[in-house]
Amino acid sequence: MKQKKFSLIAGVVLSVIGGAAALADDLKIGMITTLSGSAGYLGQDVRDGFLLAIQEEGGTLGGTDVDVLIEDDGRKPENGRAIAERFLERDGVEIMTGIIFSNISPVVAPLTLRAGRFYVTPNSAPSQFAGKKCHENYFAVAWQNDSLHESAGLYANSMDYENAYILAPNYQAGKDALAGFKRYFKGEIVAEVYTQLGQTDYAAEIAKIRAAKPAMLFHFLPGGMGINFAKQYDQAGMNDEVPLVVAAPSADINILRAVGASMVGIPNSSHWNHDLENAANTAFIAGFEAEYGRSPTVYASQGYDTAKLIASALAATGGKVTADMDGFRAAMKAADFDSVRGPFKFNKNNHPIQNWYGRVVVERDGQFVNQITGTIVENHGDAYADECSM
Repeated sequence: MKQKKFSLIAGVVLSVIGGAAALADDLKIGMITTLSGSAGYLGQDVRDGFLLAIQEEGGTLGGTDVDVLIEDDGRKPENGRAIAERFLERDGVEIMTGIIFSNISPVVAPLTLRAGRFYVTPNSAPSQFAGKKCHENYFAVAWQNDSLHESAGLYANSMDYENAYILAPNYQAGKDALAGFKRYFKGEIVAEVYTQLGQTDYAAEIAKIRAAKPAMLFHFLPGGMGINFAKQYDQAGMNDEVPLVVAAPSADINILRAVGASMVGIPNSSHWNHDLENAANTAFIAGFEAEYGRSPTVYASQGYDTAKLIASALAATGGKVTADMDGFRAAMKAADFDSVRGPFKFNKNNHPIQNWYGRVVVERDGQFVNQITGTIVENHGDAYADECSM
């Protein structure tokens, strides 16, 4: 089996296997992701989880030699479009992946699908692609945006909160987040507030939350937005006034590291955690920590699962993708791989049916981590599948 190593040059990762001729023969996978700015660690973790799966196979996926082309979109749709056009037209990419933010996926996904290629998202999964705009070559590995936050609404119900103040950035994933929370939360919505994407100062929003005196606060603020909000919320003394219930992006391990002790006790929901007991998860965590010297986030787990899914389809087709569209599509749909999150299958719209777990932030050996408290809901699909004509 060929051994590959990866090098980062000007924001692009290329597999190095000994010559341009060999590169030309390999399957091209394009990864457009967010690697810079306060949200850069989200894309870095997706990338690193994905590359770990390739390294475990000695530079292949499903026995197929692959070249992964990686570029930073800077969280800007225009960057995503330019990179996607180059990957598709110049580089002959057959599988596109990596998108973190839902202001970029509505640009990159249609370009990819119109070009007759496969779009496999490890994170962003806006509602429009789960319903009437579903597509046979579009696969969402992590979740459908709404369902991530539906789990938080269900979790909040178990705590008998009578009302909630809800907050998210004003872009597609933020709208999906609040729609998802509201879909299952049984209490009253005191206020529904949208902030700027990438906002850093939340003093005005926190003042309004204090004045409204809700029973609880739900927010969706991933990456640096979540770090800034959590610090400012604590500094304002709000953790004791208005408790939080959030979903995984607002309580990932990097946010816990950055914010610290004030996060202890915050309940949150996720489809994955470090303490899920299955062989695939145990191997993934050990491999990630050995390779990168840090604990994986939920984003890393999604990047890893995405690569494992693609590997399972390549193994079934002997490495053929666009040369065997029907075969590769059917193999992707079968999802014949061991997910780190446990039970996993695709719904009719190529979005996951999976379990969602309650978690709580705890301090363990001087570190702040999430601990599973139980299962919120089993085999949960998204709200848009019935609108999909596939």
